[in-house]
Amino acid sequence: MNLKQLAKELNLSFSTVSKALRDSHEISVATKNYVQVKAKELNFQVNPFASSLRSQNNKTIAVVIPEVTNDFFGPVINGIESLAVEKGYHLSIYLTHDEIQKEIAITKLIQNRRLDGIIISLSDQTSDTAHLQELFEKKIPLVFFDRISEMIDCPKITTDDYNSGSKATEHLIENGCKQIAYFCISKNLSICSERMNGYLKALKKHNIKQDNNLIFSFTGEEVEIKKSIRKLLACKNRPDGIFASVEKLAIATYEVCAELKLNIPNDVKVIAFSNSYMAESLNPSLTTITQPAYEMGRETAASLFKLLEKKHPLLIPKKIKLNSTLVERNSTKRSDSKDFSSINIIDFEI
Repeated sequence: MNLKQLAKELNLSFSTVSKALRDSHEISVATKNYVQVKAKELNFQVNPFASSLRSQNNKTIAVVIPEVTNDFFGPVINGIESLAVEKGYHLSIYLTHDEIQKEIAITKLIQNRRLDGIIISLSDQTSDTAHLQELFEKKIPLVFFDRISEMIDCPKITTDDYNSGSKATEHLIENGCKQIAYFCISKNLSICSERMNGYLKALKKHNIKQDNNLIFSFTGEEVEIKKSIRKLLACKNRPDGIFASVEKLAIATYEVCAELKLNIPNDVKVIAFSNSYMAESLNPSLTTITQPAYEMGRETAASLFKLLEKKHPLLIPKKIKLNSTLVERNSTKRSDSKDFSSINIIDFEI
C-alpha cells in the first residue's frame, strides 16, 4: 500500500495523510492519532528513501562504528568526511558499543530517517546480518569497511589482514619466538579470522605445531580479559610471543606483564594491530601492524558515492584491500642476553 492508497482508504486527502504521518503542526492531534493508528492497522510503512528521491537527497550519510576509543576509527571517519565534504554531504555518526542489539536498533532507526547511504563496521557480537540484508534488499546504498560481512553483496573495504597476520607472526619467529599466542576479541569478526589464518599459515611455514590452547578469543569486561591473560602468563609454560589482533589486548598484556614483573621483550615479545600514536610512547615501544585508516575512509566513501551516483554500477569493485605496514619497535626486539644459536631462522621478505 502506498500513500495514495492509504489516503483513499481513510477517506482523507493525500496532503492531510502525508502531514499527519510527518507529525505536522498543521494537522490536529485527533486527526494525526487517527491516521497513525489506521496506518499501523493496515501495515503501512513510510519509505523515507523513496520520499527523498521524489523530492531531493538529504545529503547525509550514516556511519556506524563499534567504538570511538580505538585510534583506528577516528582517522577512518576523517577520511570519509574529507570526501563527503567535497561532495557536499555531511555525516551522522552512530555507535554500537560492540553490541548487536544496538546495531540492529540503529539500522531500524536509519531506515526511518532520510539518509542517503550507510557505511558500517560490524560489532564484535555480529554473526547474523539479517538486519543489514534487509537494508540491502531495500536498495539502500550500503558499504562495509574493516569489519565486514561476506554474506551481503555490496562493496567492502578492508586491509590485507591475512598477509599482515602472517607477517606479524613471522616477525616474532624471526626474533626468536617458538611458542606464540594469538589474541582476538571475536572469532565471528572477519578481521580476527583473517588475522588468525595468517598466524596459522606462518606457524605451518616454519614447522611450528599449531596449539589451540594458545588461541584466545576474549569476551567480557577488561577485568575478565586481564584475568585470563594473567592466568596464561603466570603459568610455567607461558608463551614467549603474543600477537594481539587488536590494540586493547596488547595494552592489557602490558599491564599484566607489569603486575607479574615480566620483562617485554626479554620474557615475552608483543606485536599488535594498532594505529595508536601511543604505541611509540609505551615502555617498551610497541611493534605494530599499522593500517592505512585515513585512506580506508576515503576509499569507503568513494565506493558509497559511486553507488549514490549510479555511475557504472557493474564496474564498482566489490572488494578493495589496502596494504598495512609493519612498524618494528622495542616490544619485539631480540635480546642479546639469550642464546638463539640453536634456532634456525628463515629469512622472509616483508
